[in-house]
Amino acid sequence: MKNVVGKSWKIAALALLCLFSTSEAQSILIPMDLTQKDHLKAYGVAYWTLQQGVNVEWLLNYRGGSFLIPAVDALERVCRLRGVTYEVNSAGQVTGIYGEIEQNNMDRILLEKAPKIAVYVPPDFEPWDDAVTLVMEYAEIPYDKIFDEEVLGGKLVQYDWLHLHHEDFTGQYGKFYALYRGAKWYQDQVALYEEIAHKLGYATVQEEKKAVAQAIKDYMEQGGFMFAMCSATDSYDIALASEGIDVCAAVFDGTPVDPNCQKKLDYGKCLAFENFTLVTDPMVYEFSDIDTTPRTGISPRGDLLDYFTLFEFSAKYDPVPTMLTQDHTSVVKGFMGQTTAFKKSLIKKSVIIMGEVQGADEVKYLHGDCGKGTFTFYGGHDPEDYRHQVGDPATQLELYPNSPGYRLILNNILFPAAKKKEQKT
Repeated sequence: MKNVVGKSWKIAALALLCLFSTSEAQSILIPMDLTQKDHLKAYGVAYWTLQQGVNVEWLLNYRGGSFLIPAVDALERVCRLRGVTYEVNSAGQVTGIYGEIEQNNMDRILLEKAPKIAVYVPPDFEPWDDAVTLVMEYAEIPYDKIFDEEVLGGKLVQYDWLHLHHEDFTGQYGKFYALYRGAKWYQDQVALYEEIAHKLGYATVQEEKKAVAQAIKDYMEQGGFMFAMCSATDSYDIALASEGIDVCAAVFDGTPVDPNCQKKLDYGKCLAFENFTLVTDPMVYEFSDIDTTPRTGISPRGDLLDYFTLFEFSAKYDPVPTMLTQDHTSVVKGFMGQTTAFKKSLIKKSVIIMGEVQGADEVKYLHGDCGKGTFTFYGGHDPEDYRHQVGDPATQLELYPNSPGYRLILNNILFPAAKKKEQKT
């Protein structure tokens, strides 16, 4: 009897060992090519995996930038629940994938830690008016909301990644004065921003916003990652260049524009742009000549022909821009915003251009270093709402689960998770 029990125990132990070994040898591949049912939620699954303390391999340029993860039952359940396509691969299949990556313009980037994310938004913020928060909520990626008090209070150090959207860092309230100065929402925003500025010890919103811009730059210089869209791109650089200079008309701060403000600009303080010309007229819905938004509100190419092209980088030698441009297509549908895209002729030579409109002086997507950290600027307001207007309903991302334009946003969210030695080119 004793021998039978001992033999049974050994058989059971051997079976358990075989099961464990098979599980260890298998990996889950989340493809990011055209076979993927929901690209956007796939990023959320990768983020969820990192939250569980499990590393993720980002396979750059392999099937659209796929993710490879050790196989666990919980991961498969999460993929099924979220409608994300996945494949179970044996050790031999993974070896074959690695071989293909080694022989081509591909690479493997190890993601090690779920980035802690902050979104810079005012207290009256609505998530449907910001493409990044919209896609993070759809992908089930958590984030914290912060604003001026937290930024100036030094709380940015708690976060790995900071997002700025259609904010105005020049103190001109988005330059909505001409069209919306009589609207209650505009008047409420002015009152709120003035209250915050005075509470923090600043005489004007212009001064306070420029201090916030500098605090964000300090955050990047210490190693933070900043991602900005729409008017938070050019207005941010203008705020840095115009530190201590009044660039706001009297309707905004009660004092006239410095008549020599253009000559006093310090482009050396800017992250991405130089040699731009300010637009100080409060009746013109524009900050400077950086932006390429047509004043007619309609692209000369037309909605159906408005596309920009992503650059192809060397995955093994330029991992950062390669990560940021992972997509299942290299041609992405354009979309407008207060700041739609950037004049190529006004971009600093040190900046990496990652997406542009071919044959035009128009850059849609760029990246650069700032001290130990980085910044990424993405022109336009909402990748699936061509001409977003004030008061428009939220984009229903359930209708766009494979959006190439939204994928670029999510690349940036995972970027800070990459193993540190991989991050600099």
